Amino acid sequence: MNRVYIKTYGCQMNERDSEQVASSLRDRGYSIVDTEHDADVVLLNTCSVRDQAEQKAIGKAGYLKKRKVENPNFVLGVMGCMAQNHGSSLVDRLPDLDLVVGTQKFHRVPDHLDNLIQSMNGQGPRPSSIVDLAEEAGSQNTIRDHIGKAGQVSAFVSIMQGCNMNCAFCIVPKTRGRERARPIEEIVDEVTGLAESGVKEITLLGQIVTSYGRRDFPVVGGKSPFVQLLERIQDVKGIERIRFTSPHPRGFKQDLVEAYRDLSKLCEYVHLPLQAGCNKTLRAMNRPYTKERYREIVDSLRAVVPSMYFSTDIIVGFPGETEADFAESAAFFDEIAYDMAYIFKYSIRTGTPAETMPDQIPQEEKERRNQVLLDMLHKSSLARNESLVGTTEQVLVEGPAKKGDKLVGKTRGYRNAIFDGSERLKGQLVDLKINRATASTVYGDLVLAGVDA
Repeated sequence: MNRVYIKTYGCQMNERDSEQVASSLRDRGYSIVDTEHDADVVLLNTCSVRDQAEQKAIGKAGYLKKRKVENPNFVLGVMGCMAQNHGSSLVDRLPDLDLVVGTQKFHRVPDHLDNLIQSMNGQGPRPSSIVDLAEEAGSQNTIRDHIGKAGQVSAFVSIMQGCNMNCAFCIVPKTRGRERARPIEEIVDEVTGLAESGVKEITLLGQIVTSYGRRDFPVVGGKSPFVQLLERIQDVKGIERIRFTSPHPRGFKQDLVEAYRDLSKLCEYVHLPLQAGCNKTLRAMNRPYTKERYREIVDSLRAVVPSMYFSTDIIVGFPGETEADFAESAAFFDEIAYDMAYIFKYSIRTGTPAETMPDQIPQEEKERRNQVLLDMLHKSSLARNESLVGTTEQVLVEGPAKKGDKLVGKTRGYRNAIFDGSERLKGQLVDLKINRATASTVYGDLVLAGVDA
């Protein structure tokens, strides 16, 4: 009864939360397995950003409940954003659920499983479904442990939880609560431990990561707590690259812009959510910036790092978005020439202001607009990658590629790179001469000076 499989839906924050749960369970004596078929316990860590993500998780839970017929002691749980969003109503819909755990209760999962399994072993009455959704002070500080995979090159580090924004389309403030920051020293200690284990690249995570500590810690020397944290991580021996996600445009003050100029480990890649390139739509979304301000941020970053890479989030088909509004947004999207983007078709989220807005856009029109932006993205991403042909890029080797006998790694600009080489290169920074490119990947040959290929 101690084999656990965790399936994760959604963002990097969810991946990090799942890793924490896995680490806590392993410390408690549970075994983490790679497939649901080998598991006595299946935990679904869910996402509520889009309806499609919720439906996938509900469908998977419905499928897994059949296991109860063959094995009444099989344990099925739902964690994370969907659990927080729907709460005990999930048990009404899926009465075979044993466990529903909210976003501030991941650290309680081992205790809950212990209680469930003990009751199944005749050590007490079998409890009804356990539903644990309450807020808990300090819960942001419990996402700190790592599985410690052999040869791990990159790691996520959660620095805060929650969101204080009120975007009209977004369910995250409801599912994740208010902003709560971890102390800088604890984060630096975690990063130092990762570096000592061989990790070379860390990605700092937060719902709005650039808001880190703004109500908890002072500005020092004109630098926000977030920039102070970046500077501390810059000094951690063994860490070679720093990334972060997901920020908000309002977090890009001059101190953060200059950090890209001054911190050598901060990669020249920015995920800068746009959501819409039309001021009318931005106002309807309750996004506190204009496209002109957004463009100023892009220009300021390109001024300090001309080779800066940009990715974004953008929504098509927001309620009330006319064809003219979309054309304006698409033109702005094309103008920025993003290297990568997450393009979302607007999805109604129950309990958000946008749910009841008039002039909802038909699904077919959302599909059309989505394809327009996808075509633009393919063009700009391909052009950027083709511009790298003939240049030499630094690549962090991640390990064997999924197909063939090649290696895969990432450039500083977060481009996938495929090349020949020995697996002994995993975790090393190598120079790669680019000779071919697609819209998503660059291919090249190692520049072997000083490299043990």
